[in-house]
Amino acid sequence: MKNTVSTLQKQKQEGEKITMLTCYDYSTAKLMEEVGVNTILVGDSLGNTMLGYSDTIQVTMEDMIHHCAAVSRGIKDIFLVCDMPFMSYQTSVYDAVVNAGRLMKEGHANMVKLEGGKEVCPQIEAIVKASIPVCAHLGLTPQSIHALGGYKVQGKTENAAQKLIDDARAVQKAGASMLVLECVPAKLAKKITEILDIPTIGIGAGNGCDGQVLVFQDMLGMFTDYVPKFVKQFANVGEVMKGAFRDYVDAVQKGSFPAEEHTYKIDDEIIDKLY
Repeated sequence: MKNTVSTLQKQKQEGEKITMLTCYDYSTAKLMEEVGVNTILVGDSLGNTMLGYSDTIQVTMEDMIHHCAAVSRGIKDIFLVCDMPFMSYQTSVYDAVVNAGRLMKEGHANMVKLEGGKEVCPQIEAIVKASIPVCAHLGLTPQSIHALGGYKVQGKTENAAQKLIDDARAVQKAGASMLVLECVPAKLAKKITEILDIPTIGIGAGNGCDGQVLVFQDMLGMFTDYVPKFVKQFANVGEVMKGAFRDYVDAVQKGSFPAEEHTYKIDDEIIDKLY
């Protein structure tokens, strides 16, 4: 069944957890489609995991469109969410709507995601009025990492926790259909989830959220530049890949690959006539 804004809302209402993973390419998207993942996030985390940037701030609209379009070609029923990169929506409401529209038209996204609370509510409202679904993002917002002073848990004091609740209510009122909560204390994330009518997706926010998201390279042990506390490694695919690469190098150097079964034949008499 096709995952939509309505089906995800129904999952929240019925207490059925929503599954989300990041993805940035066609072949991985096809694998996720086959196992029934509900939603894919083409996150600006691709700056770190795919492009080798030191942060997400360097990611461009062209980066996001390129990867989102690739993912879209590998899925049928998965709901596709795409991040709006740094400075694609902060500059003005007009820019926000235009760039959200590009992610839908050129990237074939089903929903766009942007970071921030009350300060981006005018953008959320305008994007929604343009018939584009919006996912908000609160807590640790990587595009604001320099303003936050590093990758730190958010909402630990009373004032900070209340601000997160107020921002969550505000983005829902502005029209957001979903909310990502990142690096938020579990009890606070659970409280926000209970307050809101829209689904919440947690990453480092406990299991009281309506769903969970992880960067797929993190949960497969493929990205080891840094591993957040909230990551569970479901398989060590990184080690499997390195083992395969080593075996390939060894086979080529020893001449055991390609073997006869990997080659194409030609009649010897043809070869004998060549000069």
